[in-house]
Amino acid sequence: MKFGANTFIWESPFTTDRHLYLFEKVQQMGFDVLEVAVEDPALIDVPALRRAAQETGIGVIVCGAFGPDRNLSSEDEAARQNAEAYLQWCIEAAAELEAPVVAGPMYSAVGKARLETAVARQQEWDRAVAGLQKWGAYARTHGVKLAFEPLNRFENDVINVVDQGLALIEQVGETAVGLHLDTFHMHLEEKDSAAAICRAGSRIYHMHACENDRGIPGTGQVNWQGVAQALSDVNYQGAVVIESFTPQVQSIARAVCIWREIAPDQDSIASGGLAFLRELMERG
Repeated sequence: MKFGANTFIWESPFTTDRHLYLFEKVQQMGFDVLEVAVEDPALIDVPALRRAAQETGIGVIVCGAFGPDRNLSSEDEAARQNAEAYLQWCIEAAAELEAPVVAGPMYSAVGKARLETAVARQQEWDRAVAGLQKWGAYARTHGVKLAFEPLNRFENDVINVVDQGLALIEQVGETAVGLHLDTFHMHLEEKDSAAAICRAGSRIYHMHACENDRGIPGTGQVNWQGVAQALSDVNYQGAVVIESFTPQVQSIARAVCIWREIAPDQDSIASGGLAFLRELMERG
């Protein structure tokens, strides 16, 4: 199993002009993977990113950022087209970087949480299915998988739990489309995170290890023993990536509602979380 850290821990938005130092940083910490959060593709020089990865021996995961103007299932055609152009960029960048996965809530948008009529909900679902069919096939031809992330009810109203995600995967019917699970969201929404992981099984393409308060993994209420055993039971072989946020990165802190200090510093989230996860997974 490989362990990774998301660039959101330290920087937002990520840019290759200023933040390639993170490759050496995570290498020195003992990580295998840097998950690059792509907020603005214009800020990223993919060949430079590839060189940094090769020089350090650190793998790359592409993490998508899907706001209201990048909504694959929106009724607004402009938002859908923007999401498609962004997904195409992410897939092609992942292929160039030899990144196995593009991750994130690509079926909808973060911050979309509202009541809908049954008719509107079905139409939205159908647009998500069609979009993931199209771009899942495109990803497959590029040797890349799309891993979509169920979010908690306060951040999205389309996919909140594994069972909804599995229903979407079944309707999409594309082998390159699977689940990106996050223990923070699962802690809020699943009745039993370990059981949900077991139901997801081989359709888990990516994993975020996040504490219930988004602090250092292992210091809160997430059922880590159950999560680790379930991942072992389903023979998960992908990366386990720490994603967290601190008030130091103000733009993202506002977006995810981090109003207080949840760890001594940003490095503690990464280093402490990695030590905990390695021991947890190896012990299991």
